Amino acid sequence: MRIALDEAAEAAVAGEVPVGAIIVRDGEVMARAGNAMIAAVDPTAHAELMVIKAAAVITGDTRLTGCTLYVTLEPCAMCAGAMVLARVDRVVFGAWDNKAGMAGSVGDLLRHQQLNHRPEVQGGVCADECSALLTTFFQAKRS
Repeated sequence: MRIALDEAAEAAVAGEVPVGAIIVRDGEVMARAGNAMIAAVDPTAHAELMVIKAAAVITGDTRLTGCTLYVTLEPCAMCAGAMVLARVDRVVFGAWDNKAGMAGSVGDLLRHQQLNHRPEVQGGVCADECSALLTTFFQAKRS
């Protein structure tokens, strides 16, 4: 999660919403990214999608079995859907998102009983630090 926090901090410096993500397999970081929606002029350039795409290229496979995705904010519906489609084994996130979170806050797409893949989910890891990064970023934007 510390590496994901570093990616989130770098995203904030670039003016992006500070969310960072990494994908790990066998103890090795395969991919890392921060949000890049503004830089890419792409509303889908969330940190989670960036690392999923990068890991798929690295493995040469659309199925990321054996992988854990760490992200500083509870995934939205788009990102949660991509995690399910990519067959990520485990998702670990930091701050809860009571406005758009799909790992237990607003809904729970990651563990939906009708879907054919349900990753293990752990939320609230380094939650205070992840949340503080977002709060500071948005307070600065508002002032």
